Amino acid sequence: MVFYLKLSLLVILTYLLGSISFGIIVTKLKKGIDIRDYGSGNTGFTNVLRVVGKGPAAIVLLGDALKGSMGVILGYYLGEASYSFAVLGGLFAMIGHTYPIYFAFKGGKGVATGLGVILTLAPDVTLIALIIFITTVFISRYVSLGSLLGAMSVPIFTFFLEKPFPVFLFGFLGALFVFYNHKANIIRLCQGQENKIGKRSEWGSVDNKGE
Repeated sequence: MVFYLKLSLLVILTYLLGSISFGIIVTKLKKGIDIRDYGSGNTGFTNVLRVVGKGPAAIVLLGDALKGSMGVILGYYLGEASYSFAVLGGLFAMIGHTYPIYFAFKGGKGVATGLGVILTLAPDVTLIALIIFITTVFISRYVSLGSLLGAMSVPIFTFFLEKPFPVFLFGFLGALFVFYNHKANIIRLCQGQENKIGKRSEWGSVDNKGE
């Protein structure tokens, strides 16, 4: 009975935590706008960077990553040092980020929150994923491609570095979640229509391209 109470509490708390959308809050406070009405319509770091600028985008990145990290820590302690609970907390923080209950279930794509999760679970794997992400974006100028390849690398390196099975499982499920949320980006990448980083969106329109 206690196990299921802790499990239910974890799911609810981490989902509600993940639902705090820093992209919406920061841009509302900074410019008085709803970021979902501009650029790609996404609440994540890249769209905030394009529409509002570097400072607000950095705050959004930090806040979104912190949600993932806190979800893992909360799960770890509620589960009494359980990696399974830690991973579950991280996953529900990502779900809350993408489908936030406070903001009509319209949020981000889970990359930054997933970064916070894997950083807390496996810092060495995170370093590899970040190198892949940065290298890809530097060469291609596509943030979405960097996000996809970085996400793909997580289950691969959690396996080869022999991380606990729940951590590998997070890498696999987290990568699937990121790929699902980027399905439109994948189509545009294949068609050569994806926006590159550095292209600043005009306020007042939603182009539905990019992150």
